[in-house]
Amino acid sequence: MNTRMRRAAVAVAATTMAVSLAACGSAKESGDKTTDSAKKGDDLKIGLLLPENATARYEKFDKPIIEKKVSELTGGKAEVVYSNARQDATLQAQQVDTMITNKVDALIIDAVDSKAIENSIKKAKDEGIPVVAFDRLAEGPIDAYTSFDNEEVGRVQGTALLEALKGKTKPNIVMMNGAITDPNAALFKKGAKSVLDGKVTYGKEYDTKEWKAENANANMEGAITSLGKDKIDGVYSANDGLAGGIIQALKSAGVSELPPITGQDAELAGVQHIVTGEQFMSVYKSYPQEGIVAAEMAVALAKGEDLDTIATSKVDNGSTKGVPTVLVPVVSLTKDNIKDTIIKDGIWTIDEICTAKYKAACDSIGLKN
Repeated sequence: MNTRMRRAAVAVAATTMAVSLAACGSAKESGDKTTDSAKKGDDLKIGLLLPENATARYEKFDKPIIEKKVSELTGGKAEVVYSNARQDATLQAQQVDTMITNKVDALIIDAVDSKAIENSIKKAKDEGIPVVAFDRLAEGPIDAYTSFDNEEVGRVQGTALLEALKGKTKPNIVMMNGAITDPNAALFKKGAKSVLDGKVTYGKEYDTKEWKAENANANMEGAITSLGKDKIDGVYSANDGLAGGIIQALKSAGVSELPPITGQDAELAGVQHIVTGEQFMSVYKSYPQEGIVAAEMAVALAKGEDLDTIATSKVDNGSTKGVPTVLVPVVSLTKDNIKDTIIKDGIWTIDEICTAKYKAACDSIGLKN
């Protein structure tokens, strides 16, 4: 873990330095966008559109991280205009229209629906507004993309689940994937299956509508009814929110010894489930690194600069080829490395994790101040 994180930190530090040293040349003229040096200096307006607020990461981490980095890059002169779509693709399309009306200089968009957002991105492009696809690879003429290696997320989850099921021959698992509107969900599934195929039996598999815990709970209740509560050896859960719904369903069915359950995002509830042993693992993704890169890309594009010093690879999104990209590494989070990952990086504190309800469990694994 430490080696991966060090590599990631070095990479982000390098990109940060590269952007800070880059010349602040005037922007390319596009449509009716102003191109004078004052406008394309540091007095910028960056639009930030995030998909929902049920998952803790967006409001707690992504928004403040991006705002802080944009401020650092522009000497506090830039404005970040923020909206959250609350898992509503139609609302997000309206928010893009508002950003265009407000003449933002660049947009960072984490799409609710990667396909439905395409027309909105085309509108922004027609108005000369560059778009950074953040966390999810949106369709349309995007200018940049940053996320995590999402197939690797699935591989990490699948590998951890197999480790937890070691000794069982073709264990019977339930596979609880994310929403079909999220392209990342398909990548998580692909990565996980590349590890699990041939080694497990898929007793039941679900694509969970809107990534909602209550939908995962209902799906899991169906799986328990179909398979039997004692016939489920493990559960692939695409994220921590779904894992919470799964855990609740298993407990309600009277399962006292829960099977190993995966997760993702290192949400506080997910970490606490790991501490108690109700959840086997999560995937920790360094939101600071991803947010920093998104801010760097947006500011550079707003200034009319290319991304050669920031991007480390390129991807295609179906309608645009060779999109400048940065993918941030991920880490398997278990009870054994909580201190060396999320606590060390300041994601959660021991006090936040080890409340009175979880103190005994924290003490048992040596998680103390």
